[in-house]
Amino acid sequence: MNHKNLFTQVLVSEAKALERTAQNFHEETANQLVSLFELLAGTGGSLVVCGVGKSGHIGTKIAATFSSLGLASFFLHPTEAMHGDLGRVSKADAILLISKSGTTEEILNLLPYLPIPKERIVALVGKVNSPIADKSGIVLDASVEKEACINDLAPTTSTTVALALGDAMAVLYENVLGVSKEKFAVNHPAGLLGKTLSLKVDRLMISANDCPQVDEQATLQDAIMAMTQKPVGMCAVVSGEIIKGIIVEGDIRRAFAKRIDAIQRPISEFMNSNPTTLLPSILAFEALKIMEDTDRPLNVLPIVENGRFQGVLRLHDLFKAGFHSSKSH
Repeated sequence: MNHKNLFTQVLVSEAKALERTAQNFHEETANQLVSLFELLAGTGGSLVVCGVGKSGHIGTKIAATFSSLGLASFFLHPTEAMHGDLGRVSKADAILLISKSGTTEEILNLLPYLPIPKERIVALVGKVNSPIADKSGIVLDASVEKEACINDLAPTTSTTVALALGDAMAVLYENVLGVSKEKFAVNHPAGLLGKTLSLKVDRLMISANDCPQVDEQATLQDAIMAMTQKPVGMCAVVSGEIIKGIIVEGDIRRAFAKRIDAIQRPISEFMNSNPTTLLPSILAFEALKIMEDTDRPLNVLPIVENGRFQGVLRLHDLFKAGFHSSKSH
């Protein structure tokens, strides 16, 4: 067989299996899941996910997805459960059992000891007429006609279907509970996704006390001295705390190109009196877009609120925090 055809045949067969799974899903099952999610939200119960082998690996991912959406969820290996881990499960929880055959011995051995009532047991099984399905209140049909594996042995299509059903459950939960981008970000504070949704400029800026500042009567030399002592790439020209303008290194070069005696001239002759500014409360991701949405990237910007100089944000600090330039794509 042509290698490309073999490769794409796997993708097509798994896609068809997912379409078949969608057709086998019923509104009654959706309503049961909605009621279960509402119950867990009201009682604070967790979603336990259980499986063996490849089903266990899929279960770990499903549990992680639910956790990221704010529903406490963890993977429970049925063998480990029988040796002490059952203590992690409470009466307020629900459990998702994943089994292609619906007859996984380790799961069947665990079922009599679960403190969870039948209506909160969800079976994700390849055979809806099976012992595990019979002991569950909610049954998800994860049957497949054939594995993508050439010998119809290795879990391929079946694990894809199981994973997709888990994703569908998670998205349904997200909709039922109204999980917003902001709520999602709470559980992702360290990653780029969380930073994009929650990290604000005031967390990254250099505070005003650590920035060079001069008043309007200062000379260019005064500004250069201040920038040498506190090198952040910009000097704020202020009256009290009110910002009147800024001067950056490029302004200094242009000043000397314009006048030989520029160093003794008032800073007001060379400053930018109408600079782009940022609020400390805006998202850092939005600040990045502002700084890059010009013909020339703005490498440093003043942070201003109610006319008062609050600090400086540098493009370098955004990149250091993990943000990536849109110009590089």
